[in-house]
Amino acid sequence: MSKQAIIREVTLHFLPVEMRVPLKFGSQVLNSVTCARARVIVEGENGCYAEGWGETPLSVAWVWPSSIDYEDRHEALKDFTIKLAKALNEFGEAGHPLEIGHDFIEHRLPQLQDEFNADRTGERGLPHLAALVCFSLLDIAVHDAYGQLHKRPIYSTYNHSFLSRDLGDFLESAAPDVRFDNAFPNDYLSPSPPSQLPVWHLVGGLDPVSEDELTGEEPNDGYPVLLRDWIRQDGLTCLKIKLRGNDEKWDCERLSKIGQICKEENVAWLTTDFNCTVRDPAYVNDILDRFKVDDPVVYQKILYVEQPFPYDLDANQIDVHSVSARKPLFMDESAHDWRFVRLGRELGWNGVALKTCKTQTGALLSLCWAKAHGMGLMVQDLTNPMLAQIPHFLLAANAGTIMGVESNGMQFYPEESAPERMVHPGLYRRQKGVLDGSTLSDQGFGYRISEINRTLPSPVYG
Repeated sequence: MSKQAIIREVTLHFLPVEMRVPLKFGSQVLNSVTCARARVIVEGENGCYAEGWGETPLSVAWVWPSSIDYEDRHEALKDFTIKLAKALNEFGEAGHPLEIGHDFIEHRLPQLQDEFNADRTGERGLPHLAALVCFSLLDIAVHDAYGQLHKRPIYSTYNHSFLSRDLGDFLESAAPDVRFDNAFPNDYLSPSPPSQLPVWHLVGGLDPVSEDELTGEEPNDGYPVLLRDWIRQDGLTCLKIKLRGNDEKWDCERLSKIGQICKEENVAWLTTDFNCTVRDPAYVNDILDRFKVDDPVVYQKILYVEQPFPYDLDANQIDVHSVSARKPLFMDESAHDWRFVRLGRELGWNGVALKTCKTQTGALLSLCWAKAHGMGLMVQDLTNPMLAQIPHFLLAANAGTIMGVESNGMQFYPEESAPERMVHPGLYRRQKGVLDGSTLSDQGFGYRISEINRTLPSPVYG
């Protein structure tokens, strides 16, 4: 039996965040980000009300690579998020958050994006990935409110007792032995999600990995700067390495240098992230083949390869079977929703990197489609601080990833999450190579929002 809810109120805040060290995304260097936070009130069938919260960094460089001025793109993301908050407040559809989120994404989001882009041309138009990120915090807040309404963890509602529609209403199979009729998300979720997860550290393209790379401009704030110090302080065993994707010599030297540190510090796993800059699979294959021969220990440590190719999968349908034959190849920016996952699988991708910033609804549906078709899963970070960290962690815990979760907010703006860290220390400090979510409550996403001593700026909507 379905237990429907309807949205009654939406409030939106923008929280400016400054980075302690710069973060390089492709060709863009970031020094700050705006985190958008939403509060949503829903009403249940019994007339009871509950509030939920959601938050996402509006990561301009990641969602909208472009030569357009950074601040123009930044302001466009904020403006569109306000437009979405108003539209969701007026949406009027009742249901489970997965149903509300799916219907909004499928029917309202494209219309709103077209309206917003009506006076823009070419690359000046807001990309679909950006639109999803702008909606994600609102979608997350609806899921949280629904769990609060029923006084239970939101992940315990992804089943036939709460949903009125099965996965057959949302997904299409690409294999004769896969059927989504009479199936629900809980069929693909971990039955016993762990409270602790191995954590991945991001080695950014500008991060110094040895003393000879120091410039003298590094912060002196009590947090590590050098990679070896991060490994020792946090007990890290998993590193994600940002590479250029258009400079093979630099990429090989970078991977070799970090690989040597990993051997000395007993780091078990590596992944390489080319951030959509590679155009030819031979580039990745050449690097992998070189390390397989010249440094087989580092080669064995590479657990998977993340998104080397352009994120617009429709426009860049590159056959990548040769890469995925060497190492698991995971979609990230390309995996807007399950349809793109399906296309990626046809092209040779064999894994998906999920992100809550593409919406909780979309992440769940992509998770189900990928698992049903035998694809591996990871959950990747968008440098999530504050509340954004919690749904991110829970997605990884419930998804059953190949190895933990990426989390790097503590590298780039650790003190921005100080109020949340007081309540959930294990989620905002990496200790012995893990994140610990045992302090989360058993309602919604478990934020324990009333205990977090944070003063929000005035709302920009609501």
